[in-house]
Amino acid sequence: MAASSAMARCALSSRGLSSMDFTTKAASANPSAPRFITTRCSSEAGSGDKKQEMIVSEPSRLEITSAVSRNETRLMSVAPILALAALPGAGAITELFSPFGELVRTWDLPQWLIHWGHPGNMAVVLFAMGGYGSYLGWQIRLSPDGTAKAAAKDLHPKLLAGMFFFFAAGATGGVTSLITSGKPIFESPHAVTGLLGLFLLGIQTALSSAFEANPGLRNVHAIFGTSIMALFLVHAVFGLQLGLSY
Repeated sequence: MAASSAMARCALSSRGLSSMDFTTKAASANPSAPRFITTRCSSEAGSGDKKQEMIVSEPSRLEITSAVSRNETRLMSVAPILALAALPGAGAITELFSPFGELVRTWDLPQWLIHWGHPGNMAVVLFAMGGYGSYLGWQIRLSPDGTAKAAAKDLHPKLLAGMFFFFAAGATGGVTSLITSGKPIFESPHAVTGLLGLFLLGIQTALSSAFEANPGLRNVHAIFGTSIMALFLVHAVFGLQLGLSY
């Protein structure tokens, strides 16, 4: 197919020869450049004219296949996450929040506040409450200072419980913001990672309730909690991408 396309280009005028020849040489001189199928075309206008040659380069089938494969790889890297977005419930939630979205529109709020209010609030919750709460959790595990450890034991569960509450409440703000802007609510990795993070926080809470019966769960709780915070950092990156996309 590429060769047929290249042969069709043999009808190009001689004015395009210099640029085409330069392109071919540049591609062949660069080892990292894509591989090409090269077709040499020649023509003679008459017995007294000089013979003209033109090199037409087309991407090889291998290069085209490689490009398609790279695109498929990028798509499949987020496919498991996006597959969760197909779960039922988006329509019902949209219908539930639509009246409130219409109400918000009547308030005539600045567009930047509707667009970035949710991300700003959640960033404060993530870094102030979640970040410091996680630090206190590791202080409980590692600090030799008994006084600091006792204070951390008192504040750590309060901060993380507050983070869970504000994240759950903030999710309603995110849904309202999307509905007010006329966007789908569950068709992004940001939404799915948020739901997954809240689910894992629930499991984390259940682990902490079993510490007395199984003290070894404290190590699991610490590592699992750090992993959840890493997930919420990825969630924040997806949120920034979503905010910049419209």
